[in-house]
Amino acid sequence: MPVRPVLRMGDARLLRRAEPVSHFGGEELLALLGDMRDTMQATRGVGLAAPQIGVNLRVVIFSVRPPQADREKSAARYPDAEAVPETVLINPVITRLGDEIEEAWEGCLSVPGLRGLVPRLRNIRYQGCDEYGALIDRTVSGFHARVVQHECDHLDGILYPMRIRDMAKFGYNEELFPGRTMPDA
Repeated sequence: MPVRPVLRMGDARLLRRAEPVSHFGGEELLALLGDMRDTMQATRGVGLAAPQIGVNLRVVIFSVRPPQADREKSAARYPDAEAVPETVLINPVITRLGDEIEEAWEGCLSVPGLRGLVPRLRNIRYQGCDEYGALIDRTVSGFHARVVQHECDHLDGILYPMRIRDMAKFGYNEELFPGRTMPDA
């Protein structure tokens, strides 16, 4: 499957509300998911939404391996993050579970070289379908919840800088974290 170019902030296609998927398991959807996986792996991302590669569909994928499984990727990026299972999530619906908000640093493949302190719900339930239409229903918290919210925001035309409360907590990786190598996502 080909690695697709990732759209960057400023591209109007990232600001659209994505369309729901109506047909599951077909060649076109499976090919899209193959391209998304290859693109996410090539860019060393932890998640990718279809709109980020110019496809206006409500499809996201995400996965975070525990640091011991892939020291170079996960440990450098999110050393304290719990594992997040590889997930294809189509037509997602997020339900807030409580009002607890956490702020944490986020990056994005569509906003390369930058980081921002972003508030997110600590606890959520997410529902949707996998590539074959099987239902997914999970209740998650912490980093897993953050990843899901970040990726699903892309489906509504929202990039993480739009959620930052204090623009003094938004900047270039080199300036915010001197001496540390920070991947884009």
